[in-house]
Amino acid sequence: MTPAVTTAFGAPAVLACVLAGAAYVAGAARLRRRGDAWPWWRDCVFAGGCAAVVWGLAGPVPGGPFTAHTGRHLLVAMAGPALLAVARPLTLVLRLLPPGALRRGLLRVAHSPVAGWLLFPPVAAVVDIGGLWALYRTDLWSSAHRHSVLGALLALHMLLAGVLFAMAVCAVDPVRRRWGLPLRAVTLLAAGAAHAVLAKGLYAAGPPGTAFAPPDLRAGAQLMYYGGDAVEVLLALALAVQWYVTTGRRRAREAVRSARAGNPARAEAHAGPPARGRASAGASRPARSSR
Repeated sequence: MTPAVTTAFGAPAVLACVLAGAAYVAGAARLRRRGDAWPWWRDCVFAGGCAAVVWGLAGPVPGGPFTAHTGRHLLVAMAGPALLAVARPLTLVLRLLPPGALRRGLLRVAHSPVAGWLLFPPVAAVVDIGGLWALYRTDLWSSAHRHSVLGALLALHMLLAGVLFAMAVCAVDPVRRRWGLPLRAVTLLAAGAAHAVLAKGLYAAGPPGTAFAPPDLRAGAQLMYYGGDAVEVLLALALAVQWYVTTGRRRAREAVRSARAGNPARAEAHAGPPARGRASAGASRPARSSR
């Protein structure tokens, strides 16, 4: 993101992020007042995502021109979207909306074929990482510096593409189809590899039509490489938590089926050791979901 981009796009985006963060916190508080479970850490994560986007658009970022741009890219297009997706905003909105036309319309959009294809992990990865390759390996970069509107559109694309990719990989909101963990994990690895290759290429040669100082170019490329790894570790952690929860629920269901079939020994083996002194039959009951 360049200064021209932040001037043309930053103010509306900053206002939208602040309003979104306030609306999320207010909605979560409303859920808790009526007795619904909604973890506090999701409020913090969503607020952190909004803060990352706001800082990337309007806050000071140290370093030379390319290093500062890379820092803004990591905040707006990677770290912020990842935190926003993990906080499950669509789930919160659906739980707040009463039954009616608005809720049905939102569900139709979330379950539409277009949403299904956009949230297909390989497609989302191509939209996100492909946009980065087009920006840094074509004349788009220099064109964005000459035309502020184009620069603002590119910044908006980077933000939305980052949110799309994070939602496709995390798959925690109720959308048309939740693809399996293996596909999402492989897509994350492939996207991370493509991002790393791009960063290594920028270490050697900057975007076409630009002339950054070599120390600035190398520092920015290193920040892109290692910062991208950090965000990908966050997404991988979200996948690992899903795998752990899914495995635990499956084992609990198997224990219940075994108990009903009259095989208490097998049920105890599936359920594992009793938790905090409770009987194993009580520990084998599935935990209530916070969704």
